[in-house]
Amino acid sequence: MMGGMLRAKALSALILAVGLSACGGDGGVSKSAISLEAYTPDQIFERGEFEISRGREADAAYFFSEIERLYPYSDWAKRSLIMQAYALHEGGSYEESRAAAQRFLDYYPTDEDAAYAQYLLALSYYDQIDEVGRDQGLTFQALQSLRRVIELYPDSEYASAAILKFDLAFDHLAGKEMEVGRYYLRHKHFAAATNRFRVVVEDFQTTTHTPEALFRLIECYLSLGLDDEAQTAGAILGYNFQSSDWYKDGYKLLTSKGLEMKVQGDSWLAKVYRQTVKGAWL
Repeated sequence: MMGGMLRAKALSALILAVGLSACGGDGGVSKSAISLEAYTPDQIFERGEFEISRGREADAAYFFSEIERLYPYSDWAKRSLIMQAYALHEGGSYEESRAAAQRFLDYYPTDEDAAYAQYLLALSYYDQIDEVGRDQGLTFQALQSLRRVIELYPDSEYASAAILKFDLAFDHLAGKEMEVGRYYLRHKHFAAATNRFRVVVEDFQTTTHTPEALFRLIECYLSLGLDDEAQTAGAILGYNFQSSDWYKDGYKLLTSKGLEMKVQGDSWLAKVYRQTVKGAWL
């Protein structure tokens, strides 16, 4: 009995695919030439899945959107909306994917797929973070959206992936600060460079960029004649990152000037060091 049902379902999908194939050819579906009123929502849904399987996400999104239009407020409309968001994301239409995911959250906030919709929305920002040099607005949006996944759906299967991507996006922001700081340092704008590296040490201390930021602070402060600050940056570097190459470079640089890696004075770095020793920041 089950085998007969599966064969009938497959046959209906094949009939729909064949019936519509002449409308689009190899170039995709010609939407103006298609009338879907005669087909059931499950048949249209299967055609959407078929388009995804052959890498035609834009066509898939069209079929899923038609279910939403032809069968509003139905369970098929709900299912097609989340699939529409997925197909658009897979096809790189990130703004449209966000819109569909947000619409799902607006219509079905308590649905079991709401966590996935929120995760898709976050991914639509995250997957556009492709290089450090770009504007960081998308990174902030990704962080905010990923945080919503983590906070609203902590027990969902997407929470752990959201945490990982949140950490990577956070690291990306620190990378942007480092890039600008290095630019200032190369052009001998030491005060401006110091401000950028300070942001990394104070606001992005859990990222992979912190050891380098501390080393760059040593360079900047030595260039500015602020030996106490340079030594204190070295003390933090030695306390937290003694196994890193940045520590070795910092030690070599300071000792070549007759200086040590130890806390001197009462600068902002001295306060960071005290927090570190007390365990408030590791």
